[in-house]
Amino acid sequence: MIPLGMGRDGERTRAPTAAGATPPRAWRRAGAGLVLAGAVLLAAGCTGAGQPAATAPSPASSAAPAQAVSPAQAVSPAQRKAAARSYLAIARPANRRLETDFDGLDDHRGDLAAARADLRDAAATERQFDRRLLALKLPAATETVARLLVTANEARARLTTAAAAASTSLSQLHRYEPRLTAANQPVEEAVRVIRSQMRLPPPETS
Repeated sequence: MIPLGMGRDGERTRAPTAAGATPPRAWRRAGAGLVLAGAVLLAAGCTGAGQPAATAPSPASSAAPAQAVSPAQAVSPAQRKAAARSYLAIARPANRRLETDFDGLDDHRGDLAAARADLRDAAATERQFDRRLLALKLPAATETVARLLVTANEARARLTTAAAAASTSLSQLHRYEPRLTAANQPVEEAVRVIRSQMRLPPPETS
Protein backbone atom coordinates (compact mmCIF):
# COMPACT_ATOMS: atom_id res chain seq x y z
CA MET A 1 0.00 0.00 0.00
CA ILE A 2 1.13 3.48 -0.40
CA PRO A 3 -0.22 4.90 2.65
CA LEU A 4 1.03 8.37 3.19
CA GLY A 5 3.15 9.89 0.53
CA MET A 6 6.71 10.40 1.56
CA GLY A 7 9.77 10.71 -0.57
CA ARG A 8 13.45 11.37 -0.70
CA ASP A 9 13.35 13.86 2.14
CA GLY A 10 12.56 11.23 4.74
CA GLU A 11 8.94 10.36 4.20
CA ARG A 12 7.59 6.88 3.73
CA THR A 13 8.92 5.14 0.65
CA ARG A 14 8.51 1.38 1.08
CA ALA A 15 5.33 0.73 2.94
CA PRO A 16 1.99 1.62 1.34
CA THR A 17 1.50 5.28 1.43
CA ALA A 18 -1.43 6.36 3.68
CA ALA A 19 -0.74 9.06 1.96
CA GLY A 20 1.36 6.89 -0.10
CA ALA A 21 3.26 3.83 1.20
CA THR A 22 3.73 0.45 -0.39
CA PRO A 23 3.70 -2.97 1.25
CA PRO A 24 6.54 -5.48 1.09
CA ARG A 25 7.33 -7.79 -1.80
CA ALA A 26 4.72 -7.50 -4.56
CA TRP A 27 2.68 -5.11 -2.43
CA ARG A 28 5.41 -2.49 -2.88
CA ARG A 29 5.03 -2.51 -6.64
CA ALA A 30 2.67 -0.24 -8.54
CA GLY A 31 -0.68 -1.67 -9.55
CA ALA A 32 -3.74 -0.49 -11.44
CA GLY A 33 -6.28 2.20 -10.65
CA LEU A 34 -5.64 4.47 -13.62
CA VAL A 35 -9.24 5.69 -13.76
CA LEU A 36 -9.02 7.30 -10.35
CA ALA A 37 -5.48 8.46 -11.07
CA GLY A 38 -6.80 10.29 -14.13
CA ALA A 39 -9.53 11.84 -12.04
CA VAL A 40 -6.87 13.08 -9.61
CA LEU A 41 -4.96 14.81 -12.38
CA LEU A 42 -8.09 16.38 -13.87
CA ALA A 43 -9.30 17.60 -10.50
CA ALA A 44 -5.91 19.11 -9.77
CA GLY A 45 -5.86 20.85 -13.12
CA CYS A 46 -2.17 20.06 -13.46
CA THR A 47 -0.02 20.64 -16.47
CA GLY A 48 2.65 18.19 -17.51
CA ALA A 49 5.14 20.12 -15.38
CA GLY A 50 2.99 19.78 -12.27
CA GLN A 51 1.91 23.44 -12.27
CA PRO A 52 -1.74 24.31 -11.58
CA ALA A 53 -3.53 25.03 -14.83
CA ALA A 54 -6.22 27.65 -15.12
CA THR A 55 -8.98 25.17 -15.91
CA ALA A 56 -9.35 21.50 -16.76
CA PRO A 57 -10.53 21.63 -20.38
CA SER A 58 -13.80 19.96 -21.25
CA PRO A 59 -13.98 17.72 -24.32
CA ALA A 60 -15.79 20.49 -26.20
CA SER A 61 -13.25 23.18 -25.39
CA SER A 62 -9.98 21.25 -25.33
CA ALA A 63 -8.70 23.23 -28.28
CA ALA A 64 -9.32 26.58 -26.61
CA PRO A 65 -6.31 28.38 -25.08
CA ALA A 66 -5.92 28.09 -21.31
CA GLN A 67 -7.07 31.05 -19.27
CA ALA A 68 -4.83 32.77 -16.75
CA VAL A 69 -5.02 31.73 -13.11
CA SER A 70 -7.16 34.20 -11.19
CA PRO A 71 -5.59 36.09 -8.26
CA ALA A 72 -7.93 34.23 -5.90
CA GLN A 73 -6.42 30.92 -7.02
CA ALA A 74 -2.79 32.05 -6.83
CA VAL A 75 -0.70 30.58 -4.01
CA SER A 76 2.20 32.58 -2.58
CA PRO A 77 5.57 30.91 -1.90
CA ALA A 78 5.01 31.41 1.83
CA GLN A 79 1.62 29.69 1.69
CA ARG A 80 3.07 26.83 -0.33
CA LYS A 81 5.93 26.34 2.13
CA ALA A 82 3.55 26.37 5.08
CA ALA A 83 1.35 23.76 3.42
CA ALA A 84 4.37 21.60 2.62
CA ARG A 85 5.62 21.76 6.21
CA SER A 86 2.24 20.77 7.62
CA TYR A 87 1.91 17.94 5.10
CA LEU A 88 5.34 16.51 5.89
CA ALA A 89 4.65 16.82 9.61
CA ILE A 90 1.89 14.22 9.31
CA ALA A 91 3.38 12.14 6.47
CA ARG A 92 6.77 11.42 8.03
CA PRO A 93 5.59 9.75 11.26
CA ALA A 94 2.91 7.85 9.36
CA ASN A 95 5.48 6.59 6.87
CA ARG A 96 7.80 5.43 9.64
CA ARG A 97 4.98 3.51 11.29
CA LEU A 98 3.96 1.93 7.99
CA GLU A 99 7.56 0.96 7.31
CA THR A 100 7.57 -0.88 10.64
CA ASP A 101 4.29 -2.62 9.88
CA PHE A 102 5.27 -3.82 6.42
CA ASP A 103 8.79 -4.75 7.40
CA GLY A 104 7.05 -6.82 10.06
CA LEU A 105 5.12 -8.67 7.36
CA ASP A 106 8.44 -9.75 5.89
CA ASP A 107 9.82 -10.65 9.31
CA HIS A 108 6.72 -12.59 10.42
CA ARG A 109 6.69 -15.00 7.51
CA GLY A 110 5.61 -17.90 9.74
CA ASP A 111 3.44 -16.04 12.23
CA LEU A 112 -0.11 -15.41 11.01
CA ALA A 113 -1.25 -13.61 14.16
CA ALA A 114 1.64 -11.16 13.98
CA ALA A 115 1.11 -10.57 10.25
CA ARG A 116 -2.59 -9.85 10.80
CA ALA A 117 -1.69 -7.43 13.61
CA ASP A 118 0.72 -5.63 11.28
CA LEU A 119 -2.02 -5.23 8.67
CA ARG A 120 -4.53 -3.93 11.22
CA ASP A 121 -2.02 -1.37 12.47
CA ALA A 122 -1.23 -0.30 8.90
CA ALA A 123 -4.93 0.29 8.21
CA ALA A 124 -5.27 2.30 11.42
CA THR A 125 -2.26 4.40 10.45
CA GLU A 126 -3.71 5.12 7.02
CA ARG A 127 -7.02 6.24 8.53
CA GLN A 128 -5.28 8.45 11.07
CA PHE A 129 -3.27 10.07 8.27
CA ASP A 130 -6.47 10.68 6.31
CA ARG A 131 -8.10 12.45 9.25
CA ARG A 132 -5.06 14.64 9.78
CA LEU A 133 -4.75 15.43 6.08
CA LEU A 134 -8.36 16.62 5.88
CA ALA A 135 -7.74 18.88 8.87
CA LEU A 136 -4.85 20.71 7.17
CA LYS A 137 -5.27 24.16 5.64
CA LEU A 138 -4.26 23.57 2.02
CA PRO A 139 -4.50 25.58 -1.20
CA ALA A 140 -7.77 24.91 -3.00
CA ALA A 141 -6.26 22.82 -5.80
CA THR A 142 -4.26 20.72 -3.37
CA GLU A 143 -7.27 20.24 -1.10
CA THR A 144 -9.18 18.81 -4.07
CA VAL A 145 -6.47 16.23 -4.70
CA ALA A 146 -6.15 15.52 -0.98
CA ARG A 147 -9.82 14.55 -0.84
CA LEU A 148 -9.35 12.16 -3.75
CA LEU A 149 -6.28 10.77 -2.00
CA VAL A 150 -8.32 10.13 1.14
CA THR A 151 -11.01 8.35 -0.91
CA ALA A 152 -8.41 6.04 -2.46
CA ASN A 153 -6.57 5.55 0.80
CA GLU A 154 -9.74 4.67 2.69
CA ALA A 155 -10.56 2.03 0.08
CA ARG A 156 -7.10 0.57 0.54
CA ALA A 157 -7.45 0.64 4.32
CA ARG A 158 -10.74 -1.26 4.09
CA LEU A 159 -9.08 -3.88 1.91
CA THR A 160 -6.16 -4.15 4.33
CA THR A 161 -8.56 -4.62 7.22
CA ALA A 162 -10.46 -7.28 5.27
CA ALA A 163 -7.23 -9.14 4.51
CA ALA A 164 -6.35 -9.19 8.20
CA ALA A 165 -9.82 -10.26 9.31
CA ALA A 166 -10.54 -12.93 6.68
CA SER A 167 -7.17 -14.65 6.43
CA THR A 168 -6.95 -17.91 8.35
CA SER A 169 -3.57 -18.86 6.88
CA LEU A 170 -0.54 -17.05 5.54
CA SER A 171 -1.18 -18.39 2.07
CA GLN A 172 -4.70 -16.95 2.16
CA LEU A 173 -3.35 -13.63 3.38
CA HIS A 174 -0.85 -13.47 0.52
CA ARG A 175 -3.63 -14.04 -1.99
CA TYR A 176 -4.69 -10.48 -1.20
CA GLU A 177 -1.39 -9.15 -2.54
CA PRO A 178 -2.55 -8.47 -6.14
CA ARG A 179 -5.59 -6.50 -4.93
CA LEU A 180 -3.55 -4.56 -2.39
CA THR A 181 -0.94 -3.82 -5.02
CA ALA A 182 -3.62 -2.52 -7.38
CA ALA A 183 -5.03 -0.32 -4.61
CA ASN A 184 -1.67 1.42 -4.23
CA GLN A 185 -1.60 3.09 -7.62
CA PRO A 186 -4.36 5.71 -7.15
CA VAL A 187 -2.80 6.72 -3.83
CA GLU A 188 0.65 7.02 -5.37
CA GLU A 189 -0.67 9.15 -8.23
CA ALA A 190 -2.43 11.54 -5.86
CA VAL A 191 0.66 11.81 -3.67
CA ARG A 192 2.79 12.70 -6.70
CA VAL A 193 0.38 15.49 -7.66
CA ILE A 194 0.24 16.88 -4.11
CA ARG A 195 4.02 16.87 -3.77
CA SER A 196 4.39 18.51 -7.17
CA GLN A 197 1.99 21.28 -6.20
CA MET A 198 3.96 21.85 -3.00
CA ARG A 199 7.28 21.85 -4.88
CA LEU A 200 8.43 18.77 -2.97
CA PRO A 201 10.57 16.07 -4.59
CA PRO A 202 8.54 13.15 -5.95
CA PRO A 203 8.13 10.08 -3.73
CA GLU A 204 10.40 7.17 -4.39
CA THR A 205 8.80 3.91 -5.45
CA SER A 206 10.33 0.48 -5.69
